[in-house]
Amino acid sequence: MSFLDKIKSPGDLKKLNLVQLRALCLEIRKSLVSSVSKTGGHLASNLGVTELTVALHYCFNSPNDKLIWDVGHQVYVHKMLTGRLGQMSTIRQMGGISGFSNPFESEHDHFISGHSSTAIAVGLGFCAARELKGENHNIVSIVGDGAMTGGLSFEALNNAHGLSKNFIVVLNDNEMSISENTGGLSKALTSFRTAPSYLTAKADIGKMLKSIPVIGDGMYDAADRIKDSIKNLFLHGSLFEALGFTYVGPVNGHNLKELIAVLSKAKNIKGPVLIHVCTKKGKGYSKSEKNPDIYHGVEPFNIATGQSLTIKKFETYTNVFGKTIIDLAEKNDKIVAVTAAMQANTGLNGFAEKFPKRIFDVGIAESYAVTFAASMAKEGFSPIIALYSTFLQRAYDQIIHDVCISNLPVVFAIDRSGAVGGDGQTHQGAFDIAFLTHIPNMTVMAPKNGQELSEMLEFAVTLGSPVAIRYPKGEVSDVCYKLISPIQLGKSEAILSGKAIALIALGAMTDTAFEVCNMLLKEGLSPTLINARFAKPIDIEMIDELNNYRNIFTLEDGALNGAFGHAILGELSKKHEKMPEFYAFGFPDKFSPLGSRNEVLKSCGLDAENIFNKIMDKVKS
Repeated sequence: MSFLDKIKSPGDLKKLNLVQLRALCLEIRKSLVSSVSKTGGHLASNLGVTELTVALHYCFNSPNDKLIWDVGHQVYVHKMLTGRLGQMSTIRQMGGISGFSNPFESEHDHFISGHSSTAIAVGLGFCAARELKGENHNIVSIVGDGAMTGGLSFEALNNAHGLSKNFIVVLNDNEMSISENTGGLSKALTSFRTAPSYLTAKADIGKMLKSIPVIGDGMYDAADRIKDSIKNLFLHGSLFEALGFTYVGPVNGHNLKELIAVLSKAKNIKGPVLIHVCTKKGKGYSKSEKNPDIYHGVEPFNIATGQSLTIKKFETYTNVFGKTIIDLAEKNDKIVAVTAAMQANTGLNGFAEKFPKRIFDVGIAESYAVTFAASMAKEGFSPIIALYSTFLQRAYDQIIHDVCISNLPVVFAIDRSGAVGGDGQTHQGAFDIAFLTHIPNMTVMAPKNGQELSEMLEFAVTLGSPVAIRYPKGEVSDVCYKLISPIQLGKSEAILSGKAIALIALGAMTDTAFEVCNMLLKEGLSPTLINARFAKPIDIEMIDELNNYRNIFTLEDGALNGAFGHAILGELSKKHEKMPEFYAFGFPDKFSPLGSRNEVLKSCGLDAENIFNKIMDKVKS
């Protein structure tokens, strides 16, 4: 039996010696690559924290001691060591375990961690609760260096002063978030790790001590105060020390002996401690070491070749966006692109190569990205912000205060809207329609296919006011519709003309609605199908034309409350004395389950068969 198979809980680690722990790390990496190659998921970040995770669980007593992970991308090893090794084949699958920390899943997961930059604030909250309850356990927040660019991390650091008991922040510095890290903090960390004067002095003193006969090795092992003096000499004025932290490091994140020694000592330091750990993202699998950004989040792949096993037949919405923004920028030198550590994943790599001075990756700082873009718009530029729907939520105030009140021409390209899939509840793009459509001056669009996405982007940059375009993760539609009519503000598009029954679909739900209409035609019914195009403003003329319809249905892949369907219902109530039978399809008032996009849609009743059956029930009643 392997060492990994013997680990049923973190306590079992303490039975192993250092040689056995190193062997365990090799087994963990092999198991990780094997598991993720079948399920897909976050690989590179977990390979990078293997020794760190083992050392943390070796030194601390989870779940009594609280290990708080930020972001949850890096918790796979933690899950393997806390009784979930046998469930790794289900990770990110419908009915399986989450790819992030999840308190509903295990007592060893203390907080949900799908979004970045939260762990220090969470840790401080646990510290305050510990003091009030009179408890005495350890609290450790493990934070990636990319997460340190997020404002919430700095807010938390600023509030850590004055702690009388132990609180440890482990800064996992792998020089990568998803895209390459940017900004002053990243450069500062790099200089800490690579300062020749520090490294040379440390090495020279080590050689000198070890050269002393008989007592040299002992003196070297006991030379912590000398190393601390060297560290203080070069790092004394660091940001973390200024904020009241005892700074420890840099520490080799792949040296178990060093990690265990540092973590064990850190437990006895009163007040906030920051341990700067240096790791290599993707370590142990050569292909992810060379391309950690590609192997950050992967589909199932062939281990030998690294090639994806997912067959892609068509272009993705992300690719269409990437090509279109280049075309637009070639014609308009005022167009600039802004993203938040998501350059590759939002399709902006090509733009960056062609227009390196016109793209701004601000790191994991969505609020800053929006305000930054707003001020560029104020100066006559046309900024296009490419963000995932789930991360745009973090900039809600800036959308209102900095963009929409001043009615500035900022375009929000909202990727991964609607049902996203494997990342689960924290990453579903369910709320953008609801939280954007009620903001004055905001226009919200959703394309039914790739061609319409291109047309909408071209329209958006000429509108002169805030515009959001939401589109899903995955391949563009392959449904053959008629030629697209020109995009006009607040105007929908009639795809099928029928009578008595109307389906009004928004964006990606148009394909599903088209399939449902074909099923209704086979039942002898004659449905009208409308591609709404705009969630705001609503096409009022279209509403008027439905005056004599008996049944009206809306379809959207987002939360129903306060969103597109309810807006249509509101307009219908203004226009009709005798209301038609109305029903809105969308996400129910609960967080969506884990699963693929299609599985999530089906669980919400948004697949063609469920919609058809519901419509038939309504029509017959």
